[in-house]
Amino acid sequence: MPLIHVQQTPGKTAEQKAELVRELTDAYVKATGSKPESVWVTVQEIAPDSWSIAGETLAARAARR
Repeated sequence: MPLIHVQQTPGKTAEQKAELVRELTDAYVKATGSKPESVWVTVQEIAPDSWSIAGETLAARAARR
């Protein structure tokens, strides 16, 4: 079974995440011909102080703005 894993910062609503999961599943099914029930999707939320770009956390980048 395929597993699609999304990592993102917190802030999206439950409805937005549900729509994301539906759209990713639909796209995978369309591209591969798989059955929707075989597609697993996880959404992992990572705090901005635990995610960094170019050696700087997203929290620090946001504080600079």
